Amino acid sequence: MVVAPAARLICFNKPYGVLSQFTPEGRWRGLKDFIDIPGVYVAGRLDADSEGLLLLTNDGQLQARISDPRHKMEKTYWVQVEGVPDEAALAALRQGVQLNDGPTRPARARRMPEPAPLWERDPPVRVRQSIPTSWLELVISEGRNRQVRRMTAAVGHPTLRLIRAAIGPHALQDLAPGALRG
Repeated sequence: MVVAPAARLICFNKPYGVLSQFTPEGRWRGLKDFIDIPGVYVAGRLDADSEGLLLLTNDGQLQARISDPRHKMEKTYWVQVEGVPDEAALAALRQGVQLNDGPTRPARARRMPEPAPLWERDPPVRVRQSIPTSWLELVISEGRNRQVRRMTAAVGHPTLRLIRAAIGPHALQDLAPGALRG
């Protein structure tokens, strides 16, 4: 009798410049530079130019529950944007914005202080003396390609830095970039 391995869930703080796959591509590094655990697969994606929580599992059903948009698992992002969004911009995010591939579901959106502690990004975010930046917490329940970046741009505040802080009940907490837990 073959006994299946116990379901395993790994939380990984994906650094900037790393793909959500084990194999590197072009200038982007792959997960194999950080994770040497056989039989685990990514549950959901995070762009190479985004940072933060990435979940991996050896359980196909769990992977589908996390990554399939039909399950509407909430994802929380900390977003550094150009400018300071006013209440109208936040209200638009909360109602759902029109993107080229259709309207988004309503999001939870609020201004927040810079997350603390926050690690330095390599390379650093570009700074422009004449344009202030601010931070938003954005919670969405869908996961279209580059959705958060497109949503903030649609309300006039382009994303400068994007960090996924949580997926459902799983959060970064104090996990350092490149580190894993689980």
